[in-house]
Amino acid sequence: MVDGEVSFWWHQLGGARARRRRPPLPPSSAPLECDVAVVGAGFTGLWTAYYLKRADPSLRVVVLEQRFAGYGASGRNGGWLTNEITGGVEGYRAGHGPAAVDAFQLAADGAVAEVVRVAEAEGIDADVHLGGEHTVARGPAQLARLRALHASMAARAGTDAVWLDAEEAHARIGVAGTRAAVWHPHCARVHPAKLVRGLAEAVERLGVEVYEGTRVTEVSPGLARTLVDGVPGRVRARVVVRATEGYTADIPALHRDWLPMNSSVVVTAPLPAPVWDAIGWGGRATLGDAAHVYAYAQRTADDRIALGGRGVPYTWGSSTARTTADGRTPARTVEGLRRVLEDFFPVLRQLTPDGRAPVEHAWSGVLAVPRDWQASVGLERAADGTALAWAGGYVGTGVTAANLAGRTLRDLVLGERTALTELPWVGHRVRRWEPEPLRWIAVHGLYAAYRAADAAEARGRRRTSPLAVLAGRVAGHR
Repeated sequence: MVDGEVSFWWHQLGGARARRRRPPLPPSSAPLECDVAVVGAGFTGLWTAYYLKRADPSLRVVVLEQRFAGYGASGRNGGWLTNEITGGVEGYRAGHGPAAVDAFQLAADGAVAEVVRVAEAEGIDADVHLGGEHTVARGPAQLARLRALHASMAARAGTDAVWLDAEEAHARIGVAGTRAAVWHPHCARVHPAKLVRGLAEAVERLGVEVYEGTRVTEVSPGLARTLVDGVPGRVRARVVVRATEGYTADIPALHRDWLPMNSSVVVTAPLPAPVWDAIGWGGRATLGDAAHVYAYAQRTADDRIALGGRGVPYTWGSSTARTTADGRTPARTVEGLRRVLEDFFPVLRQLTPDGRAPVEHAWSGVLAVPRDWQASVGLERAADGTALAWAGGYVGTGVTAANLAGRTLRDLVLGERTALTELPWVGHRVRRWEPEPLRWIAVHGLYAAYRAADAAEARGRRRTSPLAVLAGRVAGHR
């Protein structure tokens, strides 16, 4: 089994050979001057640069990246391009009303279609398959939560959610123990490394300067301080855009703004045709479940199963060091995800002499979690006319949300008031996470409670555990 190497997606493309090498920021005593400096060459930063240059080709747009384009969550995720509103809708409904939530949902639907459109227009072959999203319930407590999810989706515009009974659900994807499922059409499977690599090449064709190997240590309106091979530097811009997602915690002044949550993924060997005959999955929808510690999966273009979930959810002090070290994953996390695979699809045990699902690769990465689990986009101008903009806190739905954020940041940077700048996540502020040890205790306690609740439900508990309900309230997750 391959462990880490950033992700299976990058490994499949040839590892380091798959990445076009972009130089670091050249050392100079004078600051680099530009119109917009984007910090982070993941989906958020690259989409922002793409739409800004499309809107105004005269802008000098510079992207600064600590490692290489797509090194973080953008090249490590599970490949879900879905319309889910990050952090759920209840907080937005309470603060802004149902009309604003409907507008947000329709914008998220549009972002799915927009990514598909741009990939085609730019010639990016990212294994895109628009098969929808299939969420299963596998016990009575999960069934109750799935009914509540379906009711919430049905109450707002643009979700187009379909309820499937056990037989209908199992006919689409043969997950063992399925009681019911909810399916909606606004989700595509993608190969994330192909998508982010193609997007980086597209922005460079437009004239955007992408500097890899360039660490940013401080951001403020109009200024990004850099470090390249120990040599400090500066980039001055009319607008600095912070697009650092889970790595925001590595900027000292922002250490407690967003919590870097770990997520891990395993991928099987290519599965033979008789296994797919048993499982189904012909529509290639993405697959999730209604557990508290939920799993997310896709059927890849080369007929593997990639399945992700929480392993060690958080490391002390909001450190990203373990997961930035090429994505290496603890053995117990790999075995936990293997058990989920085998539980979902028992036929996988028949493929190896030792009766274990044939896992070929495992990796991990970080995603950003705000204290209220709601993403945000914003821009603040200083008295001298410079500005600092930001977007992120996607809690795992960034493949789509980053595109919507990039178009919104374009409008904010250009000073345009549009339907996107009126969405309820624009300008959203939330308090910072607690200091250690409270942060570590809270996150590990939260997931211990969720795992205990899932275990009780697996033993036959018919209702959601009060522990899980309390954990959600303590976490601020609506």
